[in-house]
Amino acid sequence: MEPWMEHLPAAVTVTDAQGRIVAMNARAAEVFAEDGGLALLGSSVFDCHPEPARTRTLELYAERAPNHYTIEKAGVRKIIHQLPYFDGSGAFAGFVEISMPIPEALPHFVRT
Repeated sequence: MEPWMEHLPAAVTVTDAQGRIVAMNARAAEVFAEDGGLALLGSSVFDCHPEPARTRTLELYAERAPNHYTIEKAGVRKIIHQLPYFDGSGAFAGFVEISMPIPEALPHFVRT
């Protein structure tokens, strides 16, 4: 993982095309510490999710489409981006998940 990504104040988790966790930055290791942190490397992302999230994750891998949503956990609101990535030949290579805190009131701007 690139040095700047390692210290990004967002949790970044990367999986391969089979759903194996292949990279986590420091923030992701902290966020998932109770689940094993960096020990999750090499494990299946599908095994990390209870239903119905497990089924939704399997659907994302079949669709190879981005997914975005917000959550609130322990009083902290976060936006989650799950983005498919592709290798140089265009073949599906896995997903990058980026999770970052967002403020309660998030401004929205329409630009032209």
